[in-house]
Amino acid sequence: MQDASKIEVLRQSLIFSGLNEGELTELSSMAIEHSFMPGEFIFWEGDAPDWFYIIREGKIKVLKHSSLGKEFIIAFFSPGEMFGEVAVFENKPYPASAQAVVETKILAVNARDFLSFLAAHPTVALRIISILGGRLRDAQSRLRDLAGERVEQRLATILLMLASKFGPTLPFTRQEIADMSGTTTETAIRVLSRLKDSGIVRSTRGKITILDETKLKLLSEGPPQI
Repeated sequence: MQDASKIEVLRQSLIFSGLNEGELTELSSMAIEHSFMPGEFIFWEGDAPDWFYIIREGKIKVLKHSSLGKEFIIAFFSPGEMFGEVAVFENKPYPASAQAVVETKILAVNARDFLSFLAAHPTVALRIISILGGRLRDAQSRLRDLAGERVEQRLATILLMLASKFGPTLPFTRQEIADMSGTTTETAIRVLSRLKDSGIVRSTRGKITILDETKLKLLSEGPPQI
C-alpha cells in the first residue's frame, strides 16, 4: 500500500483528520497494512498490546467469551475507526478479542512508535482521550441497560445505537444482534418477529432495516414511569 493511500485513510479518521500533511506522512510511514478474511482474528484477549489498528475497509467486531464459551459482542468498528489503543496506553494485555466480520483491511501501527508520536503531538493525545471517554460512557450505558431493562428494551436500544452509526439498514445477523443484546438467538428472533409484525423493522437474511424509528425509540424507553 502506497503512503498516499495510507495518508488518505488516516485523513478520513476522526482522530487524525486534524493533522497536517507532514504529521500524516510521519504517521503513515509507521503503518503496515494487513488483510483479514471473515472470521479471522486480529488479536485475542490476553495478547500483548504490541499494535494498535485503524480500519481501512471492512468491519471489525470486538468481543469477549464467557467461561462457558458464550460470545458477547462489545462493539463494532468501521472504516476510519481505531481499535486496540486502550491496551496500548495502559500497556496491559488486550481486554477483548477483535475479529473480522467481512473481508477487512487494516493499518497496524507499532505501540512504541505510536506512543513516541503522541509525545511529540499532544493535541492528538487529547483527542484520543476525548474519544475514549465517549466509549467509556457508552460502555457504562450498555452495562446499565443489560442489568435493568427488559429484552425488548435492550434490543431496541442496540438497534438504535447501530442505526446511528450505520444508517437504517443494518448488515447484522440475528445472532450478532442477540450477542450484543445479551440474550439468546431464539429470544432475539422472537422479539424481531414481533417488531416485524408491528411494522417497526424488516428482517432478511443477514440484514435488518429499521422502518419506524419513532416506535423503536418508544420501545427502548420502556413503559412510562408512574
